[in-house]
Amino acid sequence: MKIVSSLLDIKNENDEFPTIGLTIGNFDGVHLGHRELLTKIRSDCKSKKNTFVVLTFIPHPQKIIQPDKERFLITSYEHRRRLLLTAGVDYLVEINFTRDFSTLSAEDFLKSHLLTYPQLNNFYLGYDFAFGANKKGGFDLVQSLCLPRNVQVEIQPKFEQGGNIISSTSIRDLLKKGLVEDVSQLLTRSFQLEGVVVKGEGRGKKIGFPTANIQCSQDLIIPQNGVYVTKTHYNGMIYNSVTNIGHNPTFKDTKMVHIETNIFDFNLDIYGENIEIEFLSKIRDEKKFQTVNELIEQIRNDVDLAKKRLGSR
Repeated sequence: MKIVSSLLDIKNENDEFPTIGLTIGNFDGVHLGHRELLTKIRSDCKSKKNTFVVLTFIPHPQKIIQPDKERFLITSYEHRRRLLLTAGVDYLVEINFTRDFSTLSAEDFLKSHLLTYPQLNNFYLGYDFAFGANKKGGFDLVQSLCLPRNVQVEIQPKFEQGGNIISSTSIRDLLKKGLVEDVSQLLTRSFQLEGVVVKGEGRGKKIGFPTANIQCSQDLIIPQNGVYVTKTHYNGMIYNSVTNIGHNPTFKDTKMVHIETNIFDFNLDIYGENIEIEFLSKIRDEKKFQTVNELIEQIRNDVDLAKKRLGSR
């Protein structure tokens, strides 16, 4: 997969514009619904000998439209790239989404960013597709501009599971409730949170359960506070672990959310290193203990339960 910033950057080895099939979206999470859509489009592109192109935005439009909004991305931009690569995308067009860009009308967006490409054969729209300033652009507008240019426009059907539409919004809602096992079904993989290991208070080591304290982007959503069975990805290796998300209420109960992972059978110094935490299931909610000894006993129980669940996988 090649990553470019404009459709006009898509050229073959002879410096010619290949015929393309295009779809647009944020694809946050690249969940089951996204993958179903991408698989169908990829197959159609192959049958029509079109290059398969996905157009998306960086940063996510919500970051510009609601700049104070934090913790909403299911996947980082780099993770999204990796997932789209596995979905068989040939070209990923990442458009820089700015305040000025957000004011473009749907018609201007189409004319300046899409229809300038001379070999756009097929344009695939999601069932709820809308774009441009105030999302006024829909199927009728796209059809009116594309048909005179011999661009075929297709609306893709919505994808449901158990009668419910799968969406990035529904996944975010599940994460806020700590339902990571339900999330894994909609993502077709476990939810992962990536970040850098930073120095913490050192309390875990003092009580016999050293933890890696994770600092992640303010844009990435974090599951509900609590204790989780996890796996930790570091330097190409995967380690069993248990992860606590919360405010450390037993000690000082700050407003800051801490992400602390106890990696089993691990003694490497990884300060400053990037790791990924894979969330498998929730053990319990966060709780304030009256004494440190009560906390230690509970952590032992959490670790034992995590090892049992991990051993059964």
